[in-house]
Amino acid sequence: MTDPTRAPEPDEHEIEEYWRRFKESLDEKAREGLILHYSPLVKFVAGRVGVGLPRNVEHADLISYGMFGLIDAIDKFEPERNIKFETYAVNRIKGAILDELRALDWVPRSVRARAREIQRSLGELEHRLQRSVSDEELAEHMGISVGALQDQLGEIAALGFVALDELIEPGERTSAAVGDLIADSRASDPGGSFEQQETRYVLTDAINRLPERERLVITLYYYEGLTLAEIGAVLGVTESRICQIHTKSVMSLRNRLLEPGQRPS
Repeated sequence: MTDPTRAPEPDEHEIEEYWRRFKESLDEKAREGLILHYSPLVKFVAGRVGVGLPRNVEHADLISYGMFGLIDAIDKFEPERNIKFETYAVNRIKGAILDELRALDWVPRSVRARAREIQRSLGELEHRLQRSVSDEELAEHMGISVGALQDQLGEIAALGFVALDELIEPGERTSAAVGDLIADSRASDPGGSFEQQETRYVLTDAINRLPERERLVITLYYYEGLTLAEIGAVLGVTESRICQIHTKSVMSLRNRLLEPGQRPS
């Protein structure tokens, strides 16, 4: 039953009007309307990030952190670009939550150490072999079983410690999120800033070099907006396995982006 005391949701034309008024004259009421309309995105992202976090991290706190990301996204979004606001905002919201969690040093040191060790070992092996490596090869290089490696990748994934939004260094966020790197077919300057153009160029090449399954997971998650569970259903594997594939793929991409003088061949 519809709640008669609740204001009706604005339709698409009203949202477009909010954007026009806010961007043309910084209308505060229009801004508040946009924040209210898109606030469910914060709850959605907070729910995804919150899976596996320590019990002392309150869901309400995650929503509070995420609201800062939403407001930042609304302030910086350019409606005339050919990018969905939801895609852009989700990256900003998640980044704001993770930034605050890192400031609180919420990730156990043991998890940080394992993440660094896996990424270092992955980088060494890929550099030596000049190709992507399998879980079996990585586990052998590290001197552990495949099961132990996958368990560690799953633990890192559950804590939201590795995401493609963090493109530069572990523990640091670049100003360019994944949504920023999607090509804009209507932009008058197709390259944008030189730095962003280079990042897009190298990232696209690095993704294309991933094995087919890893490339598909990255594409479906970041560019098509599917959940990890939905990707698991598409590929016929469990959500936990998709988490492991995602984590290893992002570590590999990060290593390639950090290689000195990296350029697509």
